[in-house]
Amino acid sequence: MDKIPVRHISTFQKEPDISERFSIRDLHDLLAGKDMVQELHRHDFFYVLALKKGAGSHDIDFISYTVGDNSVFFMRPGQVHQLVLKAGSTGYLLQFREEFYFPREKVSNQLLRQAGNINHYELNADAFQKLLNTLTSIFNEYTGKQERYEDVIRANMGILFIELVRQHSRATPDNVTLYTQERLEAFLSLLETHVNKKQVAEYAAMLNLSTYQLNAITKAALGKTCSELINEHIILEAKRYLLATSNQINQIAYYLGYEDVSYFIRFFKKHMGHSPEAFRHNFK
Repeated sequence: MDKIPVRHISTFQKEPDISERFSIRDLHDLLAGKDMVQELHRHDFFYVLALKKGAGSHDIDFISYTVGDNSVFFMRPGQVHQLVLKAGSTGYLLQFREEFYFPREKVSNQLLRQAGNINHYELNADAFQKLLNTLTSIFNEYTGKQERYEDVIRANMGILFIELVRQHSRATPDNVTLYTQERLEAFLSLLETHVNKKQVAEYAAMLNLSTYQLNAITKAALGKTCSELINEHIILEAKRYLLATSNQINQIAYYLGYEDVSYFIRFFKKHMGHSPEAFRHNFK
């Protein structure tokens, strides 16, 4: 079975200690007066596109966004996207693997998950300038490489994520506690890595929760049952493979854990209004 094309962090300098785990580019230099056009693909790293000035279009997991000024696109590993970024756009492109950013520290990982749960941030000019100052500090550390520059980069990344989480927190319902948010993020992370699991009880067990507790968490935070979120993610992964690969429908069904291909086809049509084959034909 073909996999969706996966991109790795581009190595621009001969630095094996960091270049395969982290990079930051100035968009003015990266674009060099030309448009950036990326076809549908996915990454195995986190991808943060921060735009002081921007024009173009960005599709992330089949949701279309207009690229604009004072905006941030934050993508998690595994998400599928395609990007058109017009010449003249300015800002930074930050790419990093999870293990670069304090993999053993629970609070830092939680902060990263919270920031990465939102794909598109639209900020006012003042809020974006704060982010831009932090990104400029990261860029200067990356290019200057003074003593312990990696530690300074990580510290600034923490500041960046806190600012993004603050933006998101303003839209978070008041009844969502920190514990609820933490458990929800852990559940969403499991969905990305266990796409062939379909039972609420399986996820509840991995989180040491009852099915009742897990459903209460998803209902409070997102207004949806756990089963609804599982089904949505299965459909999302099916769409990713239908549009980004030439795999046969039965191959995709087996990958998603369906032994009965006809059941998968009915499931997909129920949620999308099209059969998998029609969806691929109409939307590719």
